[in-house]
Amino acid sequence: ALIKTCTAGSNSHAPAMYQMNTGYTRPGFPSAGSWATYGLGSANQNLPAFVVMPKESGIKGGALNWGAGFLPGRFQGTLFRSGPSPILNLARHRELTDAQQRSQLDLLYDLNQSHLQRHPAEEELEARIESFELAYRMQFEATEAVDLSQETAATHALYGIGEEPSDDFGTKCLMARRMVERGVRFVQCYSKEQWDAHANLKANHVECCGLVDKPIAGLLRDLKQRSLLDTTLVIWGGEFGRLPHSQKGTGRDHNPYGFLMWMAGGGIKGGTHHGETDEIGLDAIENPVDVPDIHATLLHLLGIDHKRLTYRHQGRDFRLTDVHGRVITSILA
Repeated sequence: ALIKTCTAGSNSHAPAMYQMNTGYTRPGFPSAGSWATYGLGSANQNLPAFVVMPKESGIKGGALNWGAGFLPGRFQGTLFRSGPSPILNLARHRELTDAQQRSQLDLLYDLNQSHLQRHPAEEELEARIESFELAYRMQFEATEAVDLSQETAATHALYGIGEEPSDDFGTKCLMARRMVERGVRFVQCYSKEQWDAHANLKANHVECCGLVDKPIAGLLRDLKQRSLLDTTLVIWGGEFGRLPHSQKGTGRDHNPYGFLMWMAGGGIKGGTHHGETDEIGLDAIENPVDVPDIHATLLHLLGIDHKRLTYRHQGRDFRLTDVHGRVITSILA
């Protein structure tokens, strides 16, 4: 389903990224993945509930885009890297036995608990204690989960793995499917190149499309053939679009006034579109959609009423959609 009239609250990268990920243009608020895992919990206690696969060069605004904000720290995103070792230090040191490691963790747990009892307001310490235990459990299940060699050659080819330019994003998309299969609630994959075509737009977009087209098609097809698409919501988009008039002759500047995102699976009515921009593609003029509407729809499709998912912080109830947000009913199945 194509949402053709998205609007954003900023035309600057970092604030717009914060808004698309957290609902606010300023930093420090919980990300959508954190809200989703806070509301739904984890379906697999041996893997993170929220996984993020960024690009190696980083993204505008950094780790605050997948942070937990004022929610408990255990709800923040866990980074997976590209390449053969997605999780650093996953394997136990070869000279350390399981019993020895368990004894070390038990001692560390006792010391941390003792400190936490003396300083109960330190919420980050509680999250740190839980992260040590999750890391221990991940050594067993995550080792298998990130092993893409278990997939067939046909599956690798479906995602464009082992070929350029699709290998990087294809690996992320296949990893995402394996995470979803194993109960991970929320996965974010970032493509490795910038779509920020202030010059040479055609060459830039041809290159960027080559990175992602085959992996995206492979992911949707793979989810469908495994009967996972109906229960998995896939969202594609950026923090804003491009203006319809030229910049530097061959480029386009940022356009937060009317741009496109799409959703598939997970309760979406396929083959539909929502809204229209003006005749030159500048402004959303029919059924505009702002970021809280996108988040309200996301939560609705996860079975959550966005008005009821709240967390009290500094004397008021916060939510992902703040005081806004309407579900985009026209694209629902």
